[in-house]
Amino acid sequence: MNRRTFLQTAAGAAAFAALPWAAAQAAERLKWPIGCFNRAWTHWSYETALDGIAAAGYKLTGLLTGHRGEAFTSSAATPEYLEGLKKRIAQRGLSVNMTAIRFRPEAALEDNIADLRKQIENAVRLELRFMLTFGVDRSAHYEDFYRLMADAAAQAARHGIQIAMKPHGGSSGASAEILRCLEKVGHPNFKIWYDAGNIIYYTGKDPVAELDPIARYVSGFCAKDCPKPNGEVMSQFGTGKVDFKAVFAKLKSAGFNGPIMVEGVKVGATAEETTANAMANREFLEKVLASV
Repeated sequence: MNRRTFLQTAAGAAAFAALPWAAAQAAERLKWPIGCFNRAWTHWSYETALDGIAAAGYKLTGLLTGHRGEAFTSSAATPEYLEGLKKRIAQRGLSVNMTAIRFRPEAALEDNIADLRKQIENAVRLELRFMLTFGVDRSAHYEDFYRLMADAAAQAARHGIQIAMKPHGGSSGASAEILRCLEKVGHPNFKIWYDAGNIIYYTGKDPVAELDPIARYVSGFCAKDCPKPNGEVMSQFGTGKVDFKAVFAKLKSAGFNGPIMVEGVKVGATAEETTANAMANREFLEKVLASV
């Protein structure tokens, strides 16, 4: 390449980079944080879970599954416990972004509302960004669930916390049921954390197709694989039927910009083996995201 050709090529590249659409394309590079829930380590202590999550290379965690001896953000948690919990998480170099909502579907609506408002207060103490619900199984509980989530969404919005729901069968089975929930709750602070593995597990439907009608409402992603309806979800990514690349591509096209939280990890005979599996699933996601 002579000097003239080099200068022309460089000028062309500079002009290309200056194009608005080229700048937008560069800005689209995925920077979705990958975190890990505590579910895979529930056979051991929460201290072991935190150590494993950190050792597996994560910087972000979430309080998804109840853990022996831990109140997390339940209404039973005291301010002193929550302050200690925050310190225990930070000591591992981790931050925490979400907690699971707990309620009793058969309880009176007013009791559930009062209890969940206390959970929201506890989530504020931990400076969380999200609270996650799994919906309800029985149709007899649907209407109270919608009212409970509407109240929670309004209360949490005052503190900068988002209420989100993940596909989990029943009221939150697949896109049709999810859209009904969004309509019935009717609050902009009620969003979806998509779970492609659960779509297969509970409905047997295609997670990519089911994402189409709801992608614009998705603010987080629970990462699990699944081979078939009622199949094992605590497994290694790539062993089931979730097409992670296709799912992430669709989320990207919808403007998704939330966290990806690893839930499904093959539970090993030891905590150390489980940690190694969690690391492998993180690396799997990183490779997929790099290709989207």
